[in-house]
Amino acid sequence: MTLAKLAEQNLEQFGVYERLIFEGERLTNLELHERSTRLAGALRELGLSPGDRVMLLMTNRPEVLVSYAAIWRAGGVAVPALFLLEAHELAFIAENCQARILITSSELLPKVGDAAKHGAHFEHVLVADATSEQYPTLPDVIASGKPLEGPIARADADLAVLLYTSGTTGRPKGVMQTHGNLVAATRNSQASSNRDGANDVGLLVLPLAHSFGLGVAVGGYLFGGKSVLMRWFEPKRVLDLIREHRVTAMAGVPAMYIGLMACAEALEAAGQPVNTSSVERWLVGAAPMPMEQLARFEERFGGRMYVGYGLTEACPGIAIDREGYPRKPGSTGLPMEGVDVRIVDDDGRPVATGELGEVIARGKNISPGYLGLQSETARAFRDGWLYTGDVGYLDEDGYLFIVERKKDLIIRGGFNVYPKDVEEVLHALPEILECAVVGVPHEVLGEEVVAYVVLRAGTRLDAEQVALHAQAHLAKYKTPAHVFFVDSLPKNGVGKIMKKELRKLAATQLARE
Repeated sequence: MTLAKLAEQNLEQFGVYERLIFEGERLTNLELHERSTRLAGALRELGLSPGDRVMLLMTNRPEVLVSYAAIWRAGGVAVPALFLLEAHELAFIAENCQARILITSSELLPKVGDAAKHGAHFEHVLVADATSEQYPTLPDVIASGKPLEGPIARADADLAVLLYTSGTTGRPKGVMQTHGNLVAATRNSQASSNRDGANDVGLLVLPLAHSFGLGVAVGGYLFGGKSVLMRWFEPKRVLDLIREHRVTAMAGVPAMYIGLMACAEALEAAGQPVNTSSVERWLVGAAPMPMEQLARFEERFGGRMYVGYGLTEACPGIAIDREGYPRKPGSTGLPMEGVDVRIVDDDGRPVATGELGEVIARGKNISPGYLGLQSETARAFRDGWLYTGDVGYLDEDGYLFIVERKKDLIIRGGFNVYPKDVEEVLHALPEILECAVVGVPHEVLGEEVVAYVVLRAGTRLDAEQVALHAQAHLAKYKTPAHVFFVDSLPKNGVGKIMKKELRKLAATQLARE
């Protein structure tokens, strides 16, 4: 089954219902489907052939979902790009995937023009809103388009999406996701859930250009719930929408939830009550959520937070904290249905239960590799297994614990220091809103431990207090030798802390001392 058939299946299973709410606009699943069939017909009229790439550059809006469905129906490959990317990054992606068509929005046309100066070229540009005089607009194209009655035939192994990695460790890589991969990932998620999501009201705030957000959006076809879509993350707006629409579920990254806590504290300090009593489920993924922060969040907002683990290369789910199963602090839950997980040593041999090693996974959701990068594909995808680059272990009950990214491991004086262990301890200090721990070169010890700390508004803490707290809870070699206070941590477009940038910053700051 291909993604192009999910909309019809959704209509057959659930009938016509209100599917999406966006800034006052309410759309049914049928209305979204009809728009996508007309856009699919228009794309074919523009000469889109099976396998051709269509680049999407927009903030979250209904047209993104319509465009995905239309591209798949017309037999094309969707190439979403975060609107926060720089022009040269967009040009690289456009050239690398050989995109023929761009669908964007009017406020991003200046960036498109800058990308053209870096070599980006598109045969056709469509603008999502009705404010462009330079290019055809989606409202006009959809209104005049002839519906494509049936999807162009595609196989499970055919490409559906090219998702480019954030590029925090180098040039972005195009992760190939097939129709079979994404359908399998959605079914894995459905099979791993112990609830009927048809009555859910989900808040869709994750970027639809990111693997996590795309996975949540595609899952809506099978779960049948209603989604309230946000253009981008705004903490106060999130809280307002939860109250207004009685939202029952939200998926986000740790930075979003930490931002919600800070916002709620500020609102209540100003005498404005916050009500999130309708939310039953908070799903967190894409980056580790410190247990201390998770506990504070649940106590403050109610509901239960479910921790997930995945990668773009897994479309994206690998493991999840499941409803009805015991929670184990620090665990990302059990491997998802349809996914096998192993822990292996540096030679690829399985290790004993409870021992640390690299996490590898296999399943129908695993990508076939990186576009045009044979050596990188060969390193990460071996004998049907995805080598994640994450260090972790499986306990006696099969729960997965992620300890650290391999590249973030600090080796101080021959001892392994896992930044997550140190960050968990630092987060126990109530004054700390966020923190990140990195390693920097040291001429004697090999590496030294450095902590970056963001304080909560109105609180005070000094480096000595942080160090004393760490010494009271950690072995001496794990204690940060340097503590830097910053107003914010560098993050990419989906809220992941960019530790590579922190390592650069630390090297610069320490060189001055």
